[in-house]
Amino acid sequence: MENPTRGIVLLLAATLFFSMSDVLAKVLGEHLPVIEIGWIRYCTFLAVLLVMGVRDGGLRLQVNHPWAQFTRGAMMVVSALFFIFSLRYLPLADAAAVGFVSPLLITALSVPMLGEVVGIRRWTAIGVGFIGVLVVIRPGTGTFQPAAFLVLASSFAWAIASILTRRLAGRDDTAATMMWATLVGLVVLSVAVPFFFVMPRWQDLLMNIALGTIATIGQYWMIGAYRHAGAALLAPFNYIQLLWATAFGYLVFGTLPDRMTAIGAAIIVASGLYTIHRERIRARQRAALA
Repeated sequence: MENPTRGIVLLLAATLFFSMSDVLAKVLGEHLPVIEIGWIRYCTFLAVLLVMGVRDGGLRLQVNHPWAQFTRGAMMVVSALFFIFSLRYLPLADAAAVGFVSPLLITALSVPMLGEVVGIRRWTAIGVGFIGVLVVIRPGTGTFQPAAFLVLASSFAWAIASILTRRLAGRDDTAATMMWATLVGLVVLSVAVPFFFVMPRWQDLLMNIALGTIATIGQYWMIGAYRHAGAALLAPFNYIQLLWATAFGYLVFGTLPDRMTAIGAAIIVASGLYTIHRERIRARQRAALA
């Protein structure tokens, strides 16, 4: 049932929880290897999904497109690992700002992956967005952080996963898609974690379990948001996460984005919002021709 207000509230709550999980990942990155953080996180994902599956009457694993599901799951775990690793070196707000290049990458990749047509206006918005990224990371200057490229790699992997999510929507069950992503990530990380494992302190273990639980709840709320409101309405509210990241960065780590980071973030957000606007126009045009 459509309920736009409920959808917006759920999305805002989801972005808050995603930022909280980023804070925990940044703190944990000081003590544990990234692979181990991701592995415990995915173990928690699986535990939560198993509980939800039992509550809802059973687990669903059968899908029609297993290779697409595997690729989507692999890209999601790659995206998570790169982003968590970047948080060792970047303030939360800087990482979040660069990460918001994902909607632009999704638009660009929709051409080869979905066969969509992207006009000159959206290509221009994509170009402007990448100028904003350059303003944030400032290559060639004393403030340049190579870790920003980890965020770009994370965003690229996330964009591929998002396009596959769009392709699989309506073809495979949502619950099965979530379970596949969790199992793929857990299997991949289980192979790697023995080479990096460090015995965690009990505080780190509890914090990592909290991270996985919070991130899973955030994912659940995000899915719920899109059940109650359309993607076109909700898309601009994703950028609220940049405000959460700035607030947590200041409250927890005592960092604030500098002027150039704020300018670059504003450029990225503006180009993203314009791209969303053009997507809406294209959707109305396609609906009119249908």
